[in-house]
Parts: sequence; structure tokens; C-alpha cells
Amino acid sequence: MIIQNVGVDGSTDFSFTVHRNEFNKAMDILKDKVQPHIGARDVIGDNKTAKVSVVGVGMRSHVGIASKMFRTLAEEGINIQMISTSEIKISVVIDEKYLELAVRVLHKAFNLDQEDA
Repeated sequence: MIIQNVGVDGSTDFSFTVHRNEFNKAMDILKDKVQPHIGARDVIGDNKTAKVSVVGVGMRSHVGIASKMFRTLAEEGINIQMISTSEIKISVVIDEKYLELAVRVLHKAFNLDQEDA
């Protein structure tokens, strides 16, 4: 997941995810090589996040999937730190301590917790 934002001061922020096993290596490269090369003001990382996705080709024909996902997480007090979307996938980054809760409530919201009869 890669997201670019422009701050109020006109600076550009890049946020992206890497696999947890690569976090320390990525931070070292960013701080030692990338930051001085591009003149970045700061490099900040968080290795206590998790990515949760809703995936399916049915998302093309069903409206409201994103709003249902966001509302379900908000009702549980789960803050979304990053959002990425495509035609068939919505991914959010959240604090890892909410991962199990997020998966559980999203399964319920989208009726995925039902066993086949």
C-alpha cells in the first residue's frame, strides 16, 4: 500500500507498508540513504499496525461496501490509519491490537460468520 499526501505547508508525505519482517531493514535504508538523498524532513515508522482487506469481484456491482466497512470499524472505535481501494479490494491499516476484533466484526457485518446449512 502506498499513499501520497500534500501537507498544508506544501510538503509531500509518502506513507507505505512493508512486510513486518522487512520493517527494520526498510527503516535503516530510508534513514541512512533515502532521507539524506532527497532532503526529507523526517522518517517515521510504526511496526505495530495490521492491514485488513475486503476482497471480491462482487464489489463492482454492489454499492456501499466501503461505507459499510468504514462504519463497522468506526462503531467499534477502530481508527483507520490508511485506506487503499481498487475495483475489487478495499484495504485499511489499523493498530494491530484491533486486528482480531476488526476481522470478527467485518465477518459479521458482511454475513461471513454464517455456517453453511
